[in-house]
Amino acid sequence: MEKTHTYSTDVHWSAAGCEGTKSYRSYRRDHTIAVEGKPEIAASSDPAFRGDRTRYNPEELLVASLSSCHMLWYLHLCSVNGVTVIDYRDRATGTMREDAEGSGRFVRAELRPEVAVAPDSDRARALSLHSEAHRLCFIAQSVNFPVEISADIRTFGPA
Repeated sequence: MEKTHTYSTDVHWSAAGCEGTKSYRSYRRDHTIAVEGKPEIAASSDPAFRGDRTRYNPEELLVASLSSCHMLWYLHLCSVNGVTVIDYRDRATGTMREDAEGSGRFVRAELRPEVAVAPDSDRARALSLHSEAHRLCFIAQSVNFPVEISADIRTFGPA
């Protein structure tokens, strides 16, 4: 049975304290992203596009979404396949190519999960579950660019 899920956000920008969009240089790129009942995310554009480097930008959030979705599927698959994950870290990257008109698109992303598993876990199985996690990841299945996975599995604790 097919299910439909709807996700709602509230993105807000205001010209308060500036001239608004009178010119390209006149407006701040700072804005907030909110979801009811959750803390706001302070966002901006990438500093290359006059944004605030101390705030998250949409490009970083896209890469984080890919990484987080993959991790959550991976942890689920490990839990139902007898692989005990002790620690998981992903230093993911995304590459966006900007064209001469100023538009752009992501051309690839790379997830680099570093996973520590319990000594009694099957490391080969732990590694293979990344392929299944990628296949199931909602976000990876929704983008039109390749998402590559370069995983490293190590045993945590005494062997």
